[in-house]
Amino acid sequence: MRLKFHLPLTLLFFSFQFLQAQDQNIGSDELFTKARSAAFDQKDYPKAISLSKQALAKSPDYTDIRIFLGRVYTWNKQPDSARQAFSQVLNKQPDNADASLAFASLEFWEGNSEKALEHVNSGLKHHSDASDLLLLKAKVLNDLKRWSEANIEIEKVIKADPNMTEARTLAARVRENSSKNKIGVNYDFIYFDKQFDDPWHLVSVDYSHQTALGSVIGRINYANRFKNNGVQFEIDAYPRISNTFQAYISGGYSNNVGVFPQYRAGFSLYANLPASFEAEAGFRYLTFGESTWIYTASVGKYYKSFWFNFRTFLTPSNNEVSQSFALTSRYYYGGADDYFSLRLGTGLSPDDPQNNVLIGNANYKLRSNNITLGYRRAFKSLNILIVNLGVDNQEYKLNTRGTQIDLGLGYIRRF
Repeated sequence: MRLKFHLPLTLLFFSFQFLQAQDQNIGSDELFTKARSAAFDQKDYPKAISLSKQALAKSPDYTDIRIFLGRVYTWNKQPDSARQAFSQVLNKQPDNADASLAFASLEFWEGNSEKALEHVNSGLKHHSDASDLLLLKAKVLNDLKRWSEANIEIEKVIKADPNMTEARTLAARVRENSSKNKIGVNYDFIYFDKQFDDPWHLVSVDYSHQTALGSVIGRINYANRFKNNGVQFEIDAYPRISNTFQAYISGGYSNNVGVFPQYRAGFSLYANLPASFEAEAGFRYLTFGESTWIYTASVGKYYKSFWFNFRTFLTPSNNEVSQSFALTSRYYYGGADDYFSLRLGTGLSPDDPQNNVLIGNANYKLRSNNITLGYRRAFKSLNILIVNLGVDNQEYKLNTRGTQIDLGLGYIRRF
């Protein structure tokens, strides 16, 4: 009877011994593969740490495994253990770019941007053209509000790899913050084949100043339309709320009602989302004696050298809602200020100074379709030239359409 009970125990003992021998025969490469699978496929970080340690016990100088172990410690919220792993590599190999990148990333995610900058600079001493290190440096400098330096680094990345989506996303934010001051001049000539006998002329001059909270823009607009002259005063602000959120606050006044709305105002909340997406929601307000409230929302996406944005404006009135839509795309052929653009739209936009004066001029919903081609080019770094050509097929009376052509020229100087 005792043999019957001892036999299963004996088999279990030999099975354990066999499995233990099999584990001892597994090489460090296979253990590394299993550790990566545990981390990436199963999201089991403790298991990945255990397997990495087993691999390092067999191959203590296997650098890739030790860096990977440090990264898994980082993801598992064990920063001190991660620092120890990265330091072990860098003490022996100060020129290891992966270790410098991983160490700098850890400190950046932990909120230690100054320390992250030290590690990324250390890596760049040995690998000055490494795009991933340069991109991380730009992120760190942006977090430290050292925007001029961040812009220099991000331009290096874009020059080396124009299709890097993440770099394009960051460049758009950094560029606007990189200059303390900016002046701009714009002129629009608008021709109508039927709707109006005389063309419209619009001129605007603006000045932007970068503050600790965000940029503030003052603008004076002049227009000649409906055979009348008018002037409008505007102020815009883009306060930064966090690294994710930014607001837009705008207000304007004109004493020349009809040429401009008497009052205009706007508010939007912008969000920088993961995977290079961005979103916005807000409202616009116009008054020509009667008030018009317009609600807007948009979603944008950077992809390689392209930017896409879809926007809608919704205007409630007379128990119905007027809608306008616009799809805008940009192709960046150089830096953040070098691109071609294409805009396809329907309806009128309150953000369009050429046509927003027509909003609310009819008691029924007028239809329009429009297309705008744009060109923007930076030269000598601080100067920007802007050219736009737009064509509108505009219903200005019920079932009566006309063509509108808009030629716009602009110049911006940063300093």
